[in-house]
Amino acid sequence: MGRRFLRERERDPYYRGAQRAGLRSRAAFKLVFLLERFPLLRAGDRVLDLGAAPGGWSIVARDAVGPRGRVVAVDPRPIEPIPGVTVVRGRVGDPSLAARLAASDTEPFDVVLSDMSPRISGAYATDHARSVDLVRAAFGLARDVLAPGGSFVAKVFAGDLLDDLEAEIENSFDRVRRTKPPASREPSSELYLVGLRFHAKVGRSAPVGP
Repeated sequence: MGRRFLRERERDPYYRGAQRAGLRSRAAFKLVFLLERFPLLRAGDRVLDLGAAPGGWSIVARDAVGPRGRVVAVDPRPIEPIPGVTVVRGRVGDPSLAARLAASDTEPFDVVLSDMSPRISGAYATDHARSVDLVRAAFGLARDVLAPGGSFVAKVFAGDLLDDLEAEIENSFDRVRRTKPPASREPSSELYLVGLRFHAKVGRSAPVGP
């Protein structure tokens, strides 16, 4: 990391706030904003957190659902243990992931969260397309594990593929909204798609690919 990056990070109020609150990353404040704006999580809910490392979103979700709820964090990278959170090593888009989740947990999830980002290439069109592919993979999994009436949240980079992606997701929810949390850095093109009240039939009999 360059010295300039480190200086900017230390001045970042969201970074400092995350450090003080033990939230592991500034991204946790993005979920805090989403929970304040949308009726996403209730006490006792079951939450699937995709691309969870280092665990900031899982901590916020765990605190929101309380001891009667359940949070499952999925990432191909290791995640330091989080009390009250089940960690699953896996990659979204792997056809075996839905089957593994179903085998270990017979109840569907009330909320599926995805803060996944692609490996940044520096070519905007490429990065946008990769982020759309990640959302499609997360949504493919969500359709297999999400309970009727549930919610879906996914990060995506803005671009010319966004309208079609949103239309695909809208077919399975009563409504879909776009939003950009204040904790997202100003130059960033990232935003979040929020799908509310999932109404497609839930099928957990077969794994879902990307």
